[in-house]
Amino acid sequence: MTNRLAEKPNPPRWGMVIDVNRCVGCQTCTVACKHWNDTQPGVQWRSVIDVETGRYPNVERFFLVVGCQHCAVPPCVPVCPTGATQQRDDGLVTMNYDTCIGCAACAVACPYDARTIAHEHQWYYGTETLQEESARHPEREGVAQKCTFCVDKVDEATARERDPAIDFDVMPACAASCISNAIYFGDFNNPASNVSTLVRDQPTLRLNEDLGTDPQIKYLYSTP
Repeated sequence: MTNRLAEKPNPPRWGMVIDVNRCVGCQTCTVACKHWNDTQPGVQWRSVIDVETGRYPNVERFFLVVGCQHCAVPPCVPVCPTGATQQRDDGLVTMNYDTCIGCAACAVACPYDARTIAHEHQWYYGTETLQEESARHPEREGVAQKCTFCVDKVDEATARERDPAIDFDVMPACAASCISNAIYFGDFNNPASNVSTLVRDQPTLRLNEDLGTDPQIKYLYSTP
């Protein structure tokens, strides 16, 4: 008989569900991301695109939150010549800044335009302030960088046995800050999780799904 207590549980598959109908385009997620991750001017790991479709008088406007999709089949991983881009068992696609050589192969391979290479540091006020000096990340200069789903928060949640899907202090900054509750973070490997329930009960779409990348950001969207 198999000892069920000894069985290793399946690792989570972290991902997001973003409700396009709830997003108001306020950019709070963008600001929260920049604040938590100390990104320099011109570098945004989380962006909000203002989209208009149709022709007058049948015009529709909505906002699309975009960034690294943490694809289940990430095209950025196999093209990296140094192995700096890796995919963890929990699905998060991560960067090793120490081994990245800034060749931009990953940026070219990414169909979501989710990666940035900042070749030199910039400051918000022309010269470096004391706050910027303390928050500077020289390891990111000249190498590829992108959204990590706030991997530091996710790892803290694991270490403290907390759930980043519901505990705001260990939830990715964009999800925790969303004023309209449009961004959900959770485990797609758990059929009872918040994100699994949302995509099971409502119609969804994914960006560039035809490319076979299996993006782990899924959008809830319905026309009026």
